[in-house]
Amino acid sequence: MPMKPLTPDALYRTCDPALLDFETTADVADVDDVIGQDRAVAAARFGVGIRHPGYNLFALGSSGTGKHTTLRTLIAQKASDQPPPSDWVYVNNFDVRHKPHAIALPAGKGTRLRDDMDQLIEDLKTAIPAVFESDDYSSRKQSIDEEFKEKQENAFETVQKKAEDRGIAVIRTPVGLALAPVHDGEVVKPEVFKKLPEDERTRIEADIEQLQDELQQTVRKVPQWDKERRDKVRELSRAVSRFAVNHFVEALKSRYADLAVVVDHLSTVADDIVHNVEAFVGAPQQAMPVMPGMPAPPDGTQFRQYRVNVVVDNGKTRGAPVVFEDNPNHANLVGRVEHISEMGALVTDFSLIKAGALHRANGGYLMIDARRLLTQPYAYDALKRCLRGNEVRIESLGQMLSMVSTVSLEPAPIPLDVKVVLIGERMIYYLLCRHDPDFAELFKVAVDFDDVIDQGPDMVRHVAGLIATLARREKLRALDRAAVARVIERGTRLADDQEKITARVSHMVDLVREADYWSAEAGRAVIAAEDVQTAIDAQVHRLDRIRERSQEMIERGTMLIDTSGDVVGQINGLSVLMLGNFAFGKPSRITARVRMGAGEVVDIERKVDLGGPLHSKGVLILSSYLGAHYAKDSPLSLSASLVFEQSYGGVDGDSASSAELYALLSALSGCAIDQSFAVTGSVNQNGRVQAIGGVNEKIEGFFDLCAARGLTGSQGVLIPDANVAHLMLRHDVVRAVEDGRFAIYAVETIDQGIEILTGQPAGVRDADGAYPEDSVNGRVEARLRELARARKRFGATAGEEGASGEDDDAKTPVEPEPEPLPEPEPEDES
Repeated sequence: MPMKPLTPDALYRTCDPALLDFETTADVADVDDVIGQDRAVAAARFGVGIRHPGYNLFALGSSGTGKHTTLRTLIAQKASDQPPPSDWVYVNNFDVRHKPHAIALPAGKGTRLRDDMDQLIEDLKTAIPAVFESDDYSSRKQSIDEEFKEKQENAFETVQKKAEDRGIAVIRTPVGLALAPVHDGEVVKPEVFKKLPEDERTRIEADIEQLQDELQQTVRKVPQWDKERRDKVRELSRAVSRFAVNHFVEALKSRYADLAVVVDHLSTVADDIVHNVEAFVGAPQQAMPVMPGMPAPPDGTQFRQYRVNVVVDNGKTRGAPVVFEDNPNHANLVGRVEHISEMGALVTDFSLIKAGALHRANGGYLMIDARRLLTQPYAYDALKRCLRGNEVRIESLGQMLSMVSTVSLEPAPIPLDVKVVLIGERMIYYLLCRHDPDFAELFKVAVDFDDVIDQGPDMVRHVAGLIATLARREKLRALDRAAVARVIERGTRLADDQEKITARVSHMVDLVREADYWSAEAGRAVIAAEDVQTAIDAQVHRLDRIRERSQEMIERGTMLIDTSGDVVGQINGLSVLMLGNFAFGKPSRITARVRMGAGEVVDIERKVDLGGPLHSKGVLILSSYLGAHYAKDSPLSLSASLVFEQSYGGVDGDSASSAELYALLSALSGCAIDQSFAVTGSVNQNGRVQAIGGVNEKIEGFFDLCAARGLTGSQGVLIPDANVAHLMLRHDVVRAVEDGRFAIYAVETIDQGIEILTGQPAGVRDADGAYPEDSVNGRVEARLRELARARKRFGATAGEEGASGEDDDAKTPVEPEPEPLPEPEPEDES
């Protein structure tokens, strides 16, 4: 009994408008739940809730499935119930300047401490000079100065009195103090001194020498006395400044009495200010002139060591922070130390430390796109290092790679408590699982988003609510019932399954946006089904230039494809070309040729490296099928070749293996194949036709060619029976089938397919195990037996000539030509 083609109802699943109990989406309430991702939602709730190390999340799935939105919503709900984490500040380390201290403060107190420190410095810049200008300080300092002056004068007066008693004067010269004899109050001139008696000269010289020693001893004591004076002045200054500083610092300490680390830092700051009080009482530093184009030094540079650098401020954070890092490079993740230019040199200090995403997300959640993270040098390694060590250490790449040997800042590490969520494609997840041993320890929770969701009455209504919600959020026109149904049907087509709807919500959102545009162009207040269909057609038209050119080449005869007539060993196969996000079907001519051989089926595509491994696998299955069905008790003595004609690119996949087998059976049996048909489907060793992908695109590709040449009613496509559930064909294809102008057959076995293609019975073995002679299988078996006998005769002939006794070295053997074989007559050569 001949097979019947599929009915129009099997080719397209219509969304039942009765399931949509509204006129327009304006009447539908908003939907906040995630649709059809129960597994992913459960995994996300588990990963967010568990607080043990290593339970970070990796959200895997196709783009557009709502991974980011879903996780952001779930995490925000969890984070809102958590307290805000601490602020983090960096302060100067007055003992080791290049190792700043990190201080944790309650949320909001970081900026408060920074402002209080800035105000403290401003107050001291006024208070300390005022104290040093007071009368009390001036009098006490003057007393110290006068004490020194008096001590110095007394010492010199003692030496001068001894000199006067001995008739020697102390005189000042440009080079210092000098001693000289005097007479009657006048200094004795050298020529007069030489005329004095020798005894008197000797006495005077001895006195001068003695007094010179005493004078030098006195002069040497002056610096020490001056140092003592300066020390006393310094102690006085410190005592006075400490009084002024402590007045402000103690008041500040009382505000942070519950934070011992802040109190200790304030004490250290007070001590440093007291020891460097000159910076507050000296004249304001004037900015030195700079070269044109060179920035001036920043104001207040001398007071930067007392400031507070707030790297994390959670004062305005409600709940735990949720951070999405869009550019996860090394510096943006772990922070960086910036530099400023001062007089042509790059300098830095703790106030130029900048936080990274891990700092901002500390105590909360950090979301990162996995692909962007892995494309940034050393970023993924830095993230793993922080998660393993439970701390964030700011270190530049230059330091980490030992490329910089100069002294730089080494900020104290900050303890890390963060839940990291990576978002990426499945391929990235599985590659990391396979090649990174740390990944499984650090990202233990996989949040797997499905590409499709089950279609049922409740789910249809839920999707309708989602469409209504998205339309309102996007400020789009409302959709009527038919338009919503058409959007859902499009979602079913994108899922390639009548029982499913695509979970890639972004595609449906884009469709509604574009339908809104076409609705506005048509002047409608509500989006209609016509607008949705116009948007779909426009999407296809924007991307189908290559498809049109490919079909044009077939129509003009450049690419040879027959859609009528019968030919032996030739069949129309179907393939799918994917260009970006657009896929279309393309017919290809497949031919088979058979001759005597050693049982090899040659895949020409593979021989020239144009065939992929899956295609080659399909060809090998053909050989196994032939041997198992037709040559169980005899050798398979054929040599067959299969080729995709006019194929100039790579071929892969096994979806053409059934078509190749049909062509091979046609070449063996001599039964011509009706070229009005195209075939797709893979085959197993038992001759069952298996499901393939892209069935809708393949059918539509051949339909478009037939429609361009004129539908005759005899044209059609053979598909696997398992693919019937995947059919969501275009409306014009369904109408053509309904009108009897095109046919689609669902086959389960090769025998069913060969009967449709040749119009001849496939044949079933009788009680004796023989096929009917006039069946396709009978003719194939007969041809294979004839090939086996011919090969046997050929081998015997070659053996006799080889045994003739002629010297092999004396004469080159000539290979005898095989006996010509009778070709079976085809049923129809047209």
